[in-house]
Amino acid sequence: MKSPASFVLPSRRRLLYWILGVVVLTALAWAVVRYVSPAPPRSLVMSTGAADGAYHHFGERYQEILRANGIRLDLRTSSGGVENLQRLNDGTVSVGFVQGGTGLLAQDPDAPPESTPLRSLATIAFEPVWIFTHSLDLSKGLAPLAGRRIAVGVPGSGNHKVATELLAAYGVVADGPQGTTFVSEGGMAAAELLADRQVDAAIIIAAAQAPAVQKLLADDRVRLASLDHVEGLARRFPYFQPVTLKRGSVDPRRDLPPQDIRLLATTANLVVRDELHPALAYLLLEAARQVHRQPSILDRPGDFPSPTGTDFPLASEAERYFKNGRPFLQSYLPFWAANYVQRLLLLLLPLAAILLPLARVLPELITWRRQSGLYRRYGELKFLEQDLASRKLDDRERLEARAKLDRIEDEVIRTKFPLDFTDRVYTLRQHVDYVRAQLQRQGESKGV
Repeated sequence: MKSPASFVLPSRRRLLYWILGVVVLTALAWAVVRYVSPAPPRSLVMSTGAADGAYHHFGERYQEILRANGIRLDLRTSSGGVENLQRLNDGTVSVGFVQGGTGLLAQDPDAPPESTPLRSLATIAFEPVWIFTHSLDLSKGLAPLAGRRIAVGVPGSGNHKVATELLAAYGVVADGPQGTTFVSEGGMAAAELLADRQVDAAIIIAAAQAPAVQKLLADDRVRLASLDHVEGLARRFPYFQPVTLKRGSVDPRRDLPPQDIRLLATTANLVVRDELHPALAYLLLEAARQVHRQPSILDRPGDFPSPTGTDFPLASEAERYFKNGRPFLQSYLPFWAANYVQRLLLLLLPLAAILLPLARVLPELITWRRQSGLYRRYGELKFLEQDLASRKLDDRERLEARAKLDRIEDEVIRTKFPLDFTDRVYTLRQHVDYVRAQLQRQGESKGV
């Protein structure tokens, strides 16, 4: 009969195997959650623009949408797209609005993606160059602005950069022999200066929804310039494209504008740093769709957000979003639930890929191991039988041989073999009895 101790070691060994398996799976799960699919952060910082500008207004709507999904979006006002770009580059913010014409691809269309840590999620709106004056006719160009006081935007803003470049194309520069003065004001401040006749013209680069643009479009005392050169200027400055403000689109009752207005326009970019968590990138894209899909006086429903005309390489999440729509799980589950399930699947799928083939191979490995163990015991028994047949054993050797036979028999009894091994197991046990009988006869012949 087997002693209780014979069961102790296998039980302990199985327990150690289970503990080792749990430790390995826990370590694998931790590695996946920590490095492969970490949880998205609970907060983001966005650089917008002037507090009274369209960028900040857009940011407030994004803030509401992200709050509903459990993400806090902190808004930081700025002088505009250039300062936003600087903050994105130095990593003080994770997302921001960048004006067309100031980004990497606007300066070098062939620039490799790895040359910048920034990615565009989409273009979100047209940003026309609104040139307002009191009575000047600028249809043939901006040369009549020479010697005038012109509000061109805050230094360091995208408005200032693009406005001064456009004026320079017509030879209008600040503090030159013509006595031109550039006034460093933008947005509502520039609109009020023009309304009070403290400047002769204001160049405002903003979406049609910007309060300053809306204020001046509705003011009968100012005139919006329609440029004949929009096609040529768009060729000269690749980040521009021609757009048309249709007659009556501002206020059909007042026939505003009284004729079609030809404008130059850039596009506003929603830009993120490339290390932004993918789940947050998809959430920002969905917010952009909700905020910018509505038509304006310059675009049709669904024109924005758009993956075309970006100033930075398009983010991989944006490519998938515009090709396949929002992620499947986010279409049916709340944001955090979808993210949790996605991370769980990311953990389970590799495990399944490992465990399923292993489940097929493991029975064969176990069978092979048991078979090899059975054959090994056959080999020991055969060697003992040959030794017994070739010579007479002394007393000590007979005791060792009996112990070996007992061990072989005990191992065979304790080992669980498949049913198709039954005949070989019984044959082995018969051979053990046969050798034991030979050993007994040899001992009796010596008087033992």
